[in-house]
Amino acid sequence: MKFKLMFFLAMVIGQSLIAQEKFDLIIIGGGASGTAAGITAGRMGAKTLIVESTPWLGGMLTSAGVSAIDGNHRLPSGIWGEFRDSLVAHYGSQQAMATGWVSNTLFEPHVGNEIFQSISQSVSSLTVSFQSEWKEAKYSEGIWNITFHKDGKIINVSAPILIDATEMGDVAASVGLPYRLGMDARDEVGEEFAPEISNDIIQDLTYVVTLQDFGMGSDKTIPRPENYDPAEFACACAHADPISDNDPTLDCGKMIDYGKLPNGKYMINWPNCGNDYYVNLVELSPEEREIELEKAKQASLRFVYYIQHELGYKNLGIAEEEFPTEDHLPMIPYHRESRRFHGLVDFTLPFVRTPYEAQSPLYRTGVVVGDYTIDHHHKKNLDAPAIDFIKIRVPSYNVPLGALIPANHPALILAEKSISVSNIVNGASRLQPVVLGIGQAAGVLGALASSKKLPLDQVSIRDVQQILLDQKGFIMPFLDMNPTDKHFQAMQKIGATGILKGEGVPYLWANQTWFYPERLVTEYELVSGLKTYYSQLDGNWGASGDYLTLEKLEQFLKIIDPKLTWEGLLKIADSEGLVIDFSADRKLTREEVSVLLDSILDPFSIPIDWDGSIK
Repeated sequence: MKFKLMFFLAMVIGQSLIAQEKFDLIIIGGGASGTAAGITAGRMGAKTLIVESTPWLGGMLTSAGVSAIDGNHRLPSGIWGEFRDSLVAHYGSQQAMATGWVSNTLFEPHVGNEIFQSISQSVSSLTVSFQSEWKEAKYSEGIWNITFHKDGKIINVSAPILIDATEMGDVAASVGLPYRLGMDARDEVGEEFAPEISNDIIQDLTYVVTLQDFGMGSDKTIPRPENYDPAEFACACAHADPISDNDPTLDCGKMIDYGKLPNGKYMINWPNCGNDYYVNLVELSPEEREIELEKAKQASLRFVYYIQHELGYKNLGIAEEEFPTEDHLPMIPYHRESRRFHGLVDFTLPFVRTPYEAQSPLYRTGVVVGDYTIDHHHKKNLDAPAIDFIKIRVPSYNVPLGALIPANHPALILAEKSISVSNIVNGASRLQPVVLGIGQAAGVLGALASSKKLPLDQVSIRDVQQILLDQKGFIMPFLDMNPTDKHFQAMQKIGATGILKGEGVPYLWANQTWFYPERLVTEYELVSGLKTYYSQLDGNWGASGDYLTLEKLEQFLKIIDPKLTWEGLLKIADSEGLVIDFSADRKLTREEVSVLLDSILDPFSIPIDWDGSIK
């Protein structure tokens, strides 16, 4: 009998080890970036697997309960735009989600999960393994071999490309990739606002709580938590008005309404004497992490008790049907920071603040856009060096593709908050729409590398960008255009070449970069941009500050393409749907010039390096 049992166990274990399913792409982590990557790659036909430890998709937007979107309200890029459209369809309108003052888009976490699950289930090439814990990742002879546990079974799978979409970059760390953790030293990253000496301090995390209004007269006060002291939260109602950084107010109702969700629910994710909690979990063991996360939960429960008992909101109780957990709290905390790995390029503050004046034109390689200001949470760690983030004013920006690719691995893609970015810039790139965009770009990159059998650093940047544009994604952070615009792609592509540049404006909590499609173009502006790509114009002194006419455009373009004729130019304009009242002295807008340059010269097809330089 004993022999038969041992033989049976050996057979089961042997089958699990031998029956190794092959995929084109494996994603570890079904958070915001992992979900977006899986949907994107699957839609491109790549056989894709997501390994996710919880029963939900969406990570910080859903499983962590951070269901108030920060930024990108006017940049509905790709999957972020699709997700928001699905929310609008569910709630009936955008206005129905503008319930709290922190965001234009607030929703119930379970609704977000249902949307992501519905989208993923519609992608036939995508498989999601829920409640699965990855255990090992090994790369050998061009193949990743991944081991994970599910339902007590050991499962082995393989693929040529792997995406680390874990919350803290655990997979990339497990294979020995070097990383930074905490605040960078000023001289190391060339950021004047960084501390003089580096440290391992990361941003506070939060165990978000979803409260529900059970009606006046209800008493949903939780039992008094251990170590409760109301002094811990004494300044919770003193905060800045949402429209101004210089108007502290004492208004507990405004604090509660910060994260008001539809259907009488409230997101409790409050930084000022609230439920932010400092702990650096990143390099702790799983067991140590659980111990520390329980402390974070208790901090949130103390804050809930304060809201109910001290402030009198007894009718607000922990929502009992929001999360599939015994304590009704989210499945994971809101991690604001991770390991940051070394990529083909390092995305630092100069490339965000002054992209056109930076050391290299990384903006040309952009695959993700964001407009939220740089925002760090350090109020629960008194040892954190003081950084005046209000002074770090930036325009809307794009994230370079090279920041998603490790400098020292041919087949591992970085996602979530583990991309090659400085500590300071992570304060902007960590927000939900940007991380969704990082996932979408990672999915495109992974699917291309797998299908073409290429190392990641040999994939064409322009190929990735073109696919993202086809997926209604932004590659340039121009807020005055939309993927539904007829000439969206032409303006995005010409903007990505830098021939026509945008104008950045730091603005409150939704920074801006304007393309100004209707603005007239000057001769000098055009020729200055074209010279970068076409040496034929290097000696041309015939461009003035006058507005560009159609006749002048023809003259400049014929220097580059002598075969171009006036009739041919008009025919192209007609085929592209431009307004046809073209005469020789017709002055041209930036939109019109973009369309004509894209159609006649196609400068976007000229290859570029990872730093944005022309090859």
